[in-house]
Amino acid sequence: MSIIVKDSGFAADDWDAEYTPLAEAQAGTVVLDVPADADPLDLAELIGAASMIRVDFPSFANGRGFTIARRLRLMGYQGRLRARGHVLADQYAMARRAGFDEVEISEDLAARQPEDQWRARANWQAHSYQARLRG
Repeated sequence: MSIIVKDSGFAADDWDAEYTPLAEAQAGTVVLDVPADADPLDLAELIGAASMIRVDFPSFANGRGFTIARRLRLMGYQGRLRARGHVLADQYAMARRAGFDEVEISEDLAARQPEDQWRARANWQAHSYQARLRG
């Protein structure tokens, strides 16, 4: 079972549709599962129909998912965007600024990094370097 992290803290997963791997996606696919090594340009024709895109983070040291999220948002994707896998509480603010709406983590990770650690980073808009530079 997975834990969903939102700005309000831990939540149950309210998404029940089956994910389609990017390699199997066709025009009209509504829910996409995207690997960390995907090229966002390969999603250009799919994002119009997608209501949920989940981007994999195979390792906390692999930040390619942040780039995928940012590029999808710049390409106009307005649906639900979820990071899944090895995202740490310290990376939550970066995930939100990159364009993710939420993070899906394992119960094991949630036990090692409890909800209060994630909620401490929920005020992600106020604590960016851009905000500090602007004064």
